[in-house]
Amino acid sequence: MGWEQKGGELRLGDLPVERGGVIRDARIVWQTHGRLNEARDNAILYPCSYTAQHPDMAWLIGPDGILDPTRWFIVIPNMFSNGLSSSAADTPDFPAVVTPADNVRAQRRLLQEQFGIERVAAVYGFSMGAQQAYHWAALYPGDVARAIVVCGSARTATHNKVFLSSLLRTLEAAPEHLGGGRFSAEPRLALRAFAHIYAGWALSQDFYRANLHLTACGAPSLEAFLKSDWEDRYHARKAANLYAQLVTWYHADISANALYGGDLVRALNAIRARVLLMPGRTDLYFRVADNAAELPHLAQAELRPIPSVWGHRAGNPATIPEDRAFIRAACREWLERAPV
Repeated sequence: MGWEQKGGELRLGDLPVERGGVIRDARIVWQTHGRLNEARDNAILYPCSYTAQHPDMAWLIGPDGILDPTRWFIVIPNMFSNGLSSSAADTPDFPAVVTPADNVRAQRRLLQEQFGIERVAAVYGFSMGAQQAYHWAALYPGDVARAIVVCGSARTATHNKVFLSSLLRTLEAAPEHLGGGRFSAEPRLALRAFAHIYAGWALSQDFYRANLHLTACGAPSLEAFLKSDWEDRYHARKAANLYAQLVTWYHADISANALYGGDLVRALNAIRARVLLMPGRTDLYFRVADNAAELPHLAQAELRPIPSVWGHRAGNPATIPEDRAFIRAACREWLERAPV
């Protein structure tokens, strides 16, 4: 690659979280792409989506990619419980609830203490990363110039919570479950069921009707697709971490804090960043209607749905050229606009 990359770990000490408890000897593992300029005003924070680790996210970074590392200094902070930063599976007494806001506050320390960055040019996020981008804009309205929210929302919707509850209850039903998202061994049969539930939600009815799991994904059968694209993916992650990140997702709400007291409209009104909302038209988790309801309460925002049948995966289109081109064009245009 023709640009600078660095990685490291920031130790945070014993980190209290907002719903009670402490992450003992907390740490954030990070990676950067590009160089921070002398003015320290070219930083883009790129937080993780569900289960993602920084190597999974590098596909969109490049001179011709969605985020250009020859212009921007791109910082990827690995989310708590993704298996690299402090995680439920390997941290004693990990708190029952770690919120997106807990992640964002730790990320702010990373930017300040590791890089001396006080204000970011943008926060770009997909899915849970988009929720974190929204939290950044609401918690630190004066320090975020732009927020690019791809397949995410300011608050996890009730229907989205039903999906998350189905996954949590599946893990809890495993004989290996000890309670509280802890397991005596990896629950392989429960993870198989978990993967099949996920496959039905992450991709749209239109995707399956068009047989894209066979033609675009190259699977010889539905059974093979479910195994290679879904079962194998979740068997590669620890169940305790899957559980903990689902809890984080479930509790996402930019207004659930002392600043806004649960008043979502007030939290949205406080955002000063230019916000680009890019839901997927067929996403079953983060609906276009969710972003459409948020839009009137944002000072400077646009809604640009991704015209795709790929459901939630449209927002993470590493292997979907049309969706990748759509996001790239919208993102590049947004980043060219003058910051607030």
